[in-house]
Amino acid sequence: MAYLQDCAVQAGRETCFADLPDIGLRADGRLCTRDEAPVDTLFKLYPWEWAFRDAFGSAAGRTPTRFLEPPWKALLSNKGLLPCLWALAPGHPNLLPAFFEDDPACAQLADTYVRKPLFSREGANIRIVRDGAVLADDDGPYGAEGHIRQGLAELPVFEGRRALVGSWMVGDAPAGLCIREAPGLVTGNAALFVPHFIEAA
Repeated sequence: MAYLQDCAVQAGRETCFADLPDIGLRADGRLCTRDEAPVDTLFKLYPWEWAFRDAFGSAAGRTPTRFLEPPWKALLSNKGLLPCLWALAPGHPNLLPAFFEDDPACAQLADTYVRKPLFSREGANIRIVRDGAVLADDDGPYGAEGHIRQGLAELPVFEGRRALVGSWMVGDAPAGLCIREAPGLVTGNAALFVPHFIEAA
């Protein structure tokens, strides 16, 4: 958060850092700080699915506060999107077969798949199974909402680490990428992280 705040300051933005319990809701529907100063724009790392369950969660759709990332991003962070994409474009070269775990079509994956909670982050609660053998089974707080199963595509290994590329899109144009590297099969929160490079225009 401090790094992102510094980026915003370097871009000429006035910023304020606040812990989540220090953000409230005014009578006019605006999010505010403890001294009731309005929060016009908010960046947070707190997951939307948690925020929706909180006391002020229902205000997210009505407040004039601008969120970076907006509430609709909850759709993209839900692994349930993967079976929906596969159903829309089965066999697409940029997709892996994916099914909700209670879908009989899940049997198409046989005994080689990755089991993922609908909501999870940084490798938590991921299980990797190849030919019936469990290769990885990471713990974590996720999974109560259900799971999907997705075809297994093992990551390439470079000098003992597996590299995973993350990419960002703005509209329909690529806008940034990062690489996470980890020695294990699951890319967790201890993975080495290389952010994208910001080049001056």
